[in-house]
Amino acid sequence: MSNDLIRLMHAFFLPGAETQWGRGLVDPPWHPNMDVYRVERDWLVKFELAGVRPEDIELEALGERLTLRGVRRDLTSSCAEGRSVVHHRMEIAYSRFERCVELPCDLRAADITTQYRDGLLLVRIAPVMAGSEPARGRDRGPNEEGIG
Repeated sequence: MSNDLIRLMHAFFLPGAETQWGRGLVDPPWHPNMDVYRVERDWLVKFELAGVRPEDIELEALGERLTLRGVRRDLTSSCAEGRSVVHHRMEIAYSRFERCVELPCDLRAADITTQYRDGLLLVRIAPVMAGSEPARGRDRGPNEEGIG
């Protein structure tokens, strides 16, 4: 599907999208799938990010909103070793992504840890009980790499 047709569909089905994203000059970010679980008093948010490098992920917690941003890069050209590449079919979304989730707790006063494993970003949120200090969040990746 051509970019022009996609932009036309966005303009028709998402009024204001062309204004929000620079009048169609910049494609809107794609939204990774996510699951949200309640685990006793804590929360677990799982984002599906196959093919995204941990260093290309940003996680922000403000108030009750958790926002994930980043980029998935198409590495096909670097794998082609100088050979010509023509796309036959493309279904995987590349470029910028963003996903927000509202949780019924104050994330500023929560212990938040992350782990990136097998293409999934696991975000564990332990709300702090009234009167106690929040512990510092810790990021963990496949080799104890953090998420920025």
